[in-house]
Amino acid sequence: MRYIFFLLVLFSFSCNDLSVKSEKKVFKYNEISEINTLDPIYSRDLAHVWVVSQLYNGLVTFDTNMQIIPSVAKSWSISENKLEYRFNLNTNVCFHSSEFFKKENRKVIADDFVYSFDRILDKNNLSPGKWVFNLVDKYYSTNDSTLIIKLLEPFSPFLGILAMQYCSVVPHEVVENSNFNKNPIGTGPFKFHKWDYGNKLVFRKNDNYFENNLPYLDGISISFIKDKNTAFLKFLQGDLDLVSGLDESYIDELLNDNRQLRESYKPRFKLKKTSYLNTEYLGFLLNDSSIIDNYLRKAINCGFDREYMIKYLRKDIGQPANKGFVPNGMNSFAKEYESYNYNIELAKKFLENSKYQGQEIKLNTTSSYLSLCEYIQKSLSEIGINISIEVNPPYVHRQMVASNKLNFFRGSWIADYADPENYFALFYSKNLTPNGPNYFNFNDSKFDSLYDLSVSLNDLNERNKVFKKMNDIIEEKSVLVPLYYDEVYRFYSNDLSDFKTNSFNALLLKEAKKNIK
Repeated sequence: MRYIFFLLVLFSFSCNDLSVKSEKKVFKYNEISEINTLDPIYSRDLAHVWVVSQLYNGLVTFDTNMQIIPSVAKSWSISENKLEYRFNLNTNVCFHSSEFFKKENRKVIADDFVYSFDRILDKNNLSPGKWVFNLVDKYYSTNDSTLIIKLLEPFSPFLGILAMQYCSVVPHEVVENSNFNKNPIGTGPFKFHKWDYGNKLVFRKNDNYFENNLPYLDGISISFIKDKNTAFLKFLQGDLDLVSGLDESYIDELLNDNRQLRESYKPRFKLKKTSYLNTEYLGFLLNDSSIIDNYLRKAINCGFDREYMIKYLRKDIGQPANKGFVPNGMNSFAKEYESYNYNIELAKKFLENSKYQGQEIKLNTTSSYLSLCEYIQKSLSEIGINISIEVNPPYVHRQMVASNKLNFFRGSWIADYADPENYFALFYSKNLTPNGPNYFNFNDSKFDSLYDLSVSLNDLNERNKVFKKMNDIIEEKSVLVPLYYDEVYRFYSNDLSDFKTNSFNALLLKEAKKNIK
């Protein structure tokens, strides 16, 4: 099949020989997911984040090393009691031009952030980012260049939350006088040009961007081809500059047995692998009446080989989750931490100490993860654990997990912001569903005290010591079974340089360059 596919590729190249390349330096990529809004307060998923991050800026952002850096705010300070954040704005940041502005070069002022935050909290807007302000007492401007945000209690990851696209600044004149969803005006390196809904979305370079000489690209063109094979052929033809992620239909075409880019493609493409802040896991609903006691949970943790699973089922995509729940790519304590590893004898000892008597245990999953669950099912059967598998539609599965209807389930957690707290929040008792993402019904007073301490500290070394203790509790209670830490594979044109990303799988294009041949 690979050779048949290759012949089709050659044929498509021959049909494309007469095409004329644009003289503009335009970055082109395809989005399979549907884009239905360009308003940042609805930027909940990666597809929308990629789009709106080109158009807007917030107070701060993350760099390629997951460090918080200035954006519209040129500097900030935090009060001694850690409740007040004072932001000093860059006074040279302008919104994109609009007919609704009274004059050209409409500058951003602190009241624009007040207005933008109000929109997120407005119940009529139904923004999924409303939770960002759960710990915020109030926010206000003291002058055009100073914004104050006061918290109800100390929360050290707060700056990272403000880096989310929800918190982008927008102008009230445009929002109030037009269909902002279709007429977006921001401050970003690119500005809206046109949108052929469902077919193409085009942005142009913002010549008035506040970071000197950026961006280098003339524009961005986004297509919406639903068929992955068709989009992949477009990439091979040179009509797209990027393929992000791996699909079974073309993974063996691009990669050799060592999961490196095949030599035949190196003259035209580059491969970049990065850690992705996503941990895949099996979760337990902790219930005193359940047959899945702590010893059985420990036996499951030790009863299958994560290394084998990654190599043969994931085709070396990802890293075995043998350092706890917090994934690679996060600056944290986890670098030196060792968690459960494959150990049949230890698994059998745990099983002997459990109250498990061979009853069938149902593992709920979705079709995308069926092969992984079947491998775990087979491995555990060899030590006497009887697992059955139920496959649910993705939406149904998410709803059942969120409503505590599943005792044993596959789950995943993608970080909202780059702080280990974002992962440990899943075990905090105040976040028990439906109030938060504690899908495990885990309630431990010692853990809660450590969590409260972790968000009150600013020193990273001190916080890491606390995180280590929190992780030890999760390990001892075997609240979940970490499976693997995800990775992102990006294939992109050799014409591109300075094409950057980070562990959020962000699309960072303001410094990207494209050579025209």
